Amino acid sequence: MAFTGVGLGLRRPHMEQVAALDAAPVPFWEIAPENVVGQGGTRHRLVMGILERDAVLTHGLSMSMGGFDAWAPEVLDRLVAFLKATGTPWHSEHLCWSSFGGAHTHELLPMPFTREAARHAIARVKALQAKLPVPFLLENISYYAALGQPEMSERDFLLEVLEGADCGWLLDINNVYVNSVNHGFDPKVWLTGMPLHRVAQMHIAGHTWQEAEGVLLDTHGAPVVDPVVDLMAWVLPRIGRPVPVLLERDHEIPDLAVLLAERERLQSAYEGALTGVLHA
Repeated sequence: MAFTGVGLGLRRPHMEQVAALDAAPVPFWEIAPENVVGQGGTRHRLVMGILERDAVLTHGLSMSMGGFDAWAPEVLDRLVAFLKATGTPWHSEHLCWSSFGGAHTHELLPMPFTREAARHAIARVKALQAKLPVPFLLENISYYAALGQPEMSERDFLLEVLEGADCGWLLDINNVYVNSVNHGFDPKVWLTGMPLHRVAQMHIAGHTWQEAEGVLLDTHGAPVVDPVVDLMAWVLPRIGRPVPVLLERDHEIPDLAVLLAERERLQSAYEGALTGVLHA
């Protein structure tokens, strides 16, 4: 199955409404295994019914690719079984750390931009990829301050890890934009020269301006702004093929009809950007 177009994350407030539909209102859903594996009850049955009916991509939240905690064998076994059950063509995680000493921060924290940290991330990615039944993608994150004294830029750090691990890239367009505003760079220049051939999927989302601190926060709690939509439209033809784009909304989640209307706006921009590619 070829995944294209703009999809949505499958969220709890919409679960019953989506399950009652005869067919998916989107090209695909994205779901975090952590929100399904090991769960039970009515909500779990609804989710599994949707995943059996509709196309789905999986996106992890807790493997802490930059961390040091070992992955429990039973956690990996459950993840592998879930990926096989969904039929997802790949699985993704963030290039960050989120746990230490068995404690989960529930935050996506940046790694030090050092060669040692890059080598560590590369080894972790290769180790996880070897255990998964599908290809693995890394997502670039938003960050607000560098951790320690950097030896390279965030862009060069990401490039080194992607190339060293030889993995796919989940390109988060909003994270690039948020970082560009907060750290003062041109997002198009940042993307130029990056390995766009590794991009298998993209994320797009809204953010919030924090007036007191003078920063953009990657909240996933607002509609996508035009500059982020424009950046998506700019990069899509440079990838050279239609890749799926996921509209994320994790806070201040509106009615499904509102999200579907925003999805349609993004789908129009998506198709417009790929006109030449789709008819080449």
